[in-house]
Amino acid sequence: QVQLVESGGGLVQAGDSLKLSCAASGRTFSSYGMGWFRQAPGKEREFVAGVSRGGGNTYADSVKGRFTISRENAKNMVYLQMNSLKPEDTAVYYCAGSTSVYYDTRPSAYRYWGQGTQVTVSS
Repeated sequence: QVQLVESGGGLVQAGDSLKLSCAASGRTFSSYGMGWFRQAPGKEREFVAGVSRGGGNTYADSVKGRFTISRENAKNMVYLQMNSLKPEDTAVYYCAGSTSVYYDTRPSAYRYWGQGTQVTVSS
């Protein structure tokens, strides 16, 4: 059974940092692109960051320069380091597994999803 489990969310103040982790099992996720998405209350799920099988990455403009996505293939882990957090970063963050070796900004390109982890940034 394929599983993605996120961890590392929490309540922080503006300017703080958090590191989200995504543990993948049941599939060799190292062979596929992975992504992080987020969804705030009343808003659609939006792309945050993506990493390809080879380590290439891309970011949403809103997080570029503050967030860093990385992967540790030997451990089937994907991370999202979030620095200089802002109140507008408050959302449930989801890890997603693609069916392609590349990252993609579209949620429809991802077949596997975690349950999400809440990140709340207070001002």
